Amino acid sequence: MHFDHAGIATDDAEGLADLFIELFDVPVAHKGSFEGVQVIFLDCENGYFELLEPEAEGTIATYLDRNGPGIHHLALATGDIAKALDRAQELGVERIDEEPRPGAWGHEVAFLHPKSTGGILIEFVEH
Repeated sequence: MHFDHAGIATDDAEGLADLFIELFDVPVAHKGSFEGVQVIFLDCENGYFELLEPEAEGTIATYLDRNGPGIHHLALATGDIAKALDRAQELGVERIDEEPRPGAWGHEVAFLHPKSTGGILIEFVEH
């Protein structure tokens, strides 16, 4: 596994993207909309910033209401997401997703519960 991206919840994905593009000299790798969330991936060469702006009520909107803007999750890329989920279960880590599901940018994803991972929402992603 290796680091894939940091998911960042924001009220203004385009504005934050513009700032990060200028500040860090990074290009946009992908833009889209997925399950009521505007998603912008910025390519940081060794991983991505995934900017998440809610377009409707849902997980990201709830997160912003509760916590304000900031890091929502950290994602690790794996070549075998089912095996990664099985390993988490073997270690007693609570899984939010029992099975992989479709995620942004056409990837398969699965999340681990933060109460089992030191307070950090962890996403497994398989490209």
